[in-house]
Amino acid sequence: MSPNDLDRLRAVKTEQASYGAGETIVPANASPNRSCMMLRGLSARSNRLVGRPDDRVITALHVPGDFVDLHAFVLSKLDHSIVAVGPVEVEYIDHADLTEITRNFPHLTRLLWMATMIDAAIHRQWLIAAASLRSSAHLAHLVCEVYTRLNAVGAASDGQFQLPLLQRELADILGYSPIHVNRAVRDLRDRGLIRWSGPDITILDWKGLTTLARFDPAYLDLERVKR
Repeated sequence: MSPNDLDRLRAVKTEQASYGAGETIVPANASPNRSCMMLRGLSARSNRLVGRPDDRVITALHVPGDFVDLHAFVLSKLDHSIVAVGPVEVEYIDHADLTEITRNFPHLTRLLWMATMIDAAIHRQWLIAAASLRSSAHLAHLVCEVYTRLNAVGAASDGQFQLPLLQRELADILGYSPIHVNRAVRDLRDRGLIRWSGPDITILDWKGLTTLARFDPAYLDLERVKR
C-alpha cells in the first residue's frame, strides 16, 4: 500500500467491542450501517433454514484480520449471523468511511474486493472438501486451513493453535454427528498426526496431515504480489 493509502486507513475511526463464547456479534436479517473486523479470537458464520431455527450450519470461520460482514456494505440484509467462538475482540467501521474509501482510493477498494473473493474461495473449498473427503480427511482439511490462516496473521506458530469449538460445533461445520466427529478426532490422534486436548491442537506431522487432507493453501491467496 502507498503512504497515502496507509494514512487513510489510520484515519478511519473505529469502535471496539468484546464478546463471549456463543454471543451474537452480527444478527441475521440485520441491515447494519457498519462492518466488523476480527481483532482477536475466532467467530463463525451461522446459517439456519427458514422454519427450522434449531437446525444450524456453520458456513465459515473467521480469524483475526477478517472482515466478517463486509457483505453488509453492499447487500440490503445479511442472511446469516456472526457468532463468537470463544472470547473475541472486534472493531467496527462505519459504512460512511467505506463509501468514501471506495470513491477515492481505488487500490484500497481492490483490497476490499480481494477480501470478499478470498472469503468466496474458502467457501468453495469447504464445499469441495465436504463432497470429496471422508470424515477424518475432512476434519484434517479444516485443521490445516485454520492453522494456516492463523499462522499467516501471527496467531499460531510451531504447529500449535487453539480451536475452541465443541464437537457439536465441529459437527455443524462438517455435516456429521458429534459421535462421528469424535471418531474422526480419535483417528487423527491414532495416526500420530495431531495432539488435541480441549481447545489446544498440536500438529505432530504436518506433511502427513496435509497429505491425508489433500490440502493445498493456494485458495487462501497468501502470496504477496502487487494487486
